[in-house]
Amino acid sequence: MISYIKGELTEILEDRLVVECQGIGYDIYGSTTMLMNAPAIGSNVKIYTYMHVREDAMTLFGFSNRDDLNVFKLLLSVSGIGPKGALGVLSVITPDDLRFAVLGDDVKAISKAPGIGVKTAKKLILELKDKFKLEDAVEIKTAHEAVSDINSNDGKSEAILALTALGYSNTEAVKAVSKVTIVEGMDVEDILKMALKHVSLF
Repeated sequence: MISYIKGELTEILEDRLVVECQGIGYDIYGSTTMLMNAPAIGSNVKIYTYMHVREDAMTLFGFSNRDDLNVFKLLLSVSGIGPKGALGVLSVITPDDLRFAVLGDDVKAISKAPGIGVKTAKKLILELKDKFKLEDAVEIKTAHEAVSDINSNDGKSEAILALTALGYSNTEAVKAVSKVTIVEGMDVEDILKMALKHVSLF
């Protein structure tokens, strides 16, 4: 029903954020990881959401990106795991590591989540194993690491914007720029020239 909420972050509470959008403050529950990594109060944020509806309540759960939201929905598909249990899993293990834990039958890693015992962890692995592929898990994790590296480098970020302005897709731009090794003295133009050499190989 609500794909995402974009607005000002006004509060960071123990188990949720409050985001104000057009004069309305939304309680958005999130994992410990998301709450710890939330930007400063007063920042503009975009939170992807999942609305859980019961007879006595409607609750919004929030995620910093669509991949986290999709993994949350997969966790909800496991019998015996509700929204709080799914958030608990994502509070102790990232979606990237969860994929590898499921594919590697790592019951111990998954059962560290609050409310998830060994029996439920085994059930989770059994029900989600066919939803993940090793090659996809590796590719997604590599892409996340590349984006994280790029986000910490303003020059790389600007080079991506320049490539997309030239007509390349965001995926092509990220892949090309992530292959550029930054050395001292390089500016945006240098990064862009190096990235163009890589983008032509895709």
